[in-house]
Order: sequence, then structure tokens, then C-alpha cells
Amino acid sequence: MAAVAMTVNGKAVSGDVDPRTLLVQYLRDTLRLTGTHVACDTSQCGACVVHLGGEAIKSCTILAVQCQGADILTIEGLANGAELHPMQAAFREHHGLQCGFCTPGMIMTAVDMVRRLGHELDDHTIREELEGNLCRCTGYHNIVKSIAAGARAMAPGAGGEPLRVAAE
Repeated sequence: MAAVAMTVNGKAVSGDVDPRTLLVQYLRDTLRLTGTHVACDTSQCGACVVHLGGEAIKSCTILAVQCQGADILTIEGLANGAELHPMQAAFREHHGLQCGFCTPGMIMTAVDMVRRLGHELDDHTIREELEGNLCRCTGYHNIVKSIAAGARAMAPGAGGEPLRVAAE
């Protein structure tokens, strides 16, 4: 067993883990944060995207022990209490989900996309940036529309909250 300590959604967590434990397993099985999904086991689908130190990563590609001292943000930590994050609200308003399985990874990827590329995203850019996120239910049209709307809502002065990092 190996000791690990990190901050997840603004809360300090620690424990002993098998050194082979993936971050996604630690989040789901140990911390019971089940919004981060496992779908492909090959890092192809993006259902497991979380933010590590403010950047989107696929949590199935990193060991929990590699996150020692890190700040992790999951879909559960994105909202401000009962108030949805602007990107979450945009997915709801613009029907950017169908079964919902890929939605947490899509939203976490979208928030990172806005952090890196800004608040005015065109359809082509959004579609390119979603290359590592798969949805098996939709044709992506409403996902792209949701991300564009969420990006605009996240802009300063648009009424959306500023980008949050896990340490808040």
C-alpha cells in the first residue's frame, strides 16, 4: 500500500492505496465520486475527464499516487452548491445530453476548452477539441451548441461564475 494525499473539490483527502490504483478508481471507489465515469479502459472515450491542477486530464491514464499533493476538480465540485456551473446550465438548457453517461467528461473538457481558448468558440473549434470525447447517443449538434453557449455564459460580466480551480 502507498499513502496518498490530495485536494479533491476543495477538500483535503488522504488514504492508503494500492500503487496500481488509477485516479478514476480512487475517485469512484474510495471517495465515492461516481460522476467521473469509466467507459473504455483505453483512454479513448473521455468519460473520465477531471481537472488536475486546473487542466483537463483523463483520470484513467494516471495513477492516484502520481497525484500526491495535487488539486483535483471533478464534476461534483464544479457547481456552486445547488447553483449549476454555467457550462452545466448550458448543457441542460440546450439539451446537450441524451443518456448522460458522457456528459460529465464533456462538461469538464468544455470548461478546460474555455480556459485555454476563450469564450467565443466556433463550431469547428469545439468539434476538434472534443476529438477525445465520445458520445454514443447523439450527433454532437446539441453538445456543440451547449459548449458555445456555456463558454459565452462563463465570460466575465455574462452572469456566469469565473473559472474555478479545485483549491477554492
